[in-house]
Formats: sequence, C-alpha cells, structure tokens
Amino acid sequence: MDDSDDDRGPDSGPATDRVRLRRLPDQGSHRLQDLHDVLDAGFVCHLGVVVDGAPMVVPTTYGRMGDHLVLHGSVASRSLRTARAPAPVCVTVTVVDGLVLARSVFNHSVNYRCAMVYGLPELVDEPADKLAALEALSEHIAPGQWAYARSPSAKELAKTTVLRLSLDEASVKVSEGPPDDDAEDLDLDVWAGVVPLTTVRHEPQPAPDLADGIGLPGHLAAGPLAPGSVRDGRFS
Repeated sequence: MDDSDDDRGPDSGPATDRVRLRRLPDQGSHRLQDLHDVLDAGFVCHLGVVVDGAPMVVPTTYGRMGDHLVLHGSVASRSLRTARAPAPVCVTVTVVDGLVLARSVFNHSVNYRCAMVYGLPELVDEPADKLAALEALSEHIAPGQWAYARSPSAKELAKTTVLRLSLDEASVKVSEGPPDDDAEDLDLDVWAGVVPLTTVRHEPQPAPDLADGIGLPGHLAAGPLAPGSVRDGRFS
C-alpha cells in the first residue's frame, strides 16, 4: 500500500533507533494515528522504570491527552517517585485479539495490537492541569463518569502523582491472521485456527452499600468499554 492512499497519514519512520522495528517490520508502524488507535483501545499499560538499580514493571491505568499519555498513582509509589525525577521509562499497551493455534506447538502464536512508548515523563503539578489529566484518565476508562461522580478534593490531589509522557518516541506492532504452519505439518490430523478473544461488558453490579433508589446512570448502562479501536488488518 502507498502511504498516499492511507488516511492514517504517512509513516515518517522511527523517531529514534530504539523504536526502530527490527523483527517483522511489516507488522509495525510509526504513524501517530496508528499509535492513538492502539492506546485508545487498551485499558492497562505497563510502566517500566529502573528503581534502586533494578528494573520494575508496574501495571496501571492511563489516559491520553492528544499526543501525551497521562499516568497517575499515590505519591508514595516507588515507581512514580523514580519516574518523576525524571528518569527514562518505557510504557507498553497490549490488546490481545486471539490465540493462534497451529498444527505444531512451535508455530503457536497470539494475535495482538501493541504500542511501546519511550521517554522522560514530566510532573503535572498545577491543580487545574492535574484535574484535566485525571479527567482524561477517567473518561478513557468510563466515558461520562467524570461529570457524574464527585471530583477529587484538594487533599486527594495532594496525595496523587500525575505524570505526562510525550508520544514522540513510540512504535506500534499488530499481529493478526491464521497460523503459519510449516508445509510438512499441513497433513497432520490436528485442528488449526484462531480462537478470538475480546473484552466483554457484563451487567454492572451495584455496591453492597448502595442506597435504595439509586439507579444505574445512562452512561454506564450501555456503550463501549473504551473509546477507540484499531482498524482490522496488518499495517503496510
């Protein structure tokens, strides 16, 4: 496919060598829109940072504000205390779409969409900016909830660390499709194919101490679990 025919825009290539796609580069992209699509489809990121000389990888929720990721946590969090120094971090988001089961175990695989972001996060300290970042994070997980529930108090804001990470240094990879069996295995009497996996929304469960008469708000009664998803198909 010619980039001029792709409404996601041209791929300008890697911003740095560490986000260069070396293995299976045909499955990857450096297009900003492709990056946004994967980030918007996920719920949990993994924050990687070196703490006290050893690597630490922490799962956490996140939000996106334009071309930045926002992360939050307790001011007591070791990983966030280190990252706010600032220290180099690597953040990944992975959406699993299916189990790829081949005729041989060696060729088993997973269909996925993955984003990897490197950078030096910056501390978001101004109360108004912190609130805006936390709103973006809340709306990513449950659109409509920020305006519905109580806003954080000044005391709660003081207990919260918010970091902002540029998306300038990032890459995306997508793996999809059926198993790629070796020719000598095609005649084996073994089932092969893909077991699709999706995140499914179930009926909301009220808190046990919820007062009588408080019904489920409309924004939680229906709608997507996350605000976006990536289009089908391998990047080209």
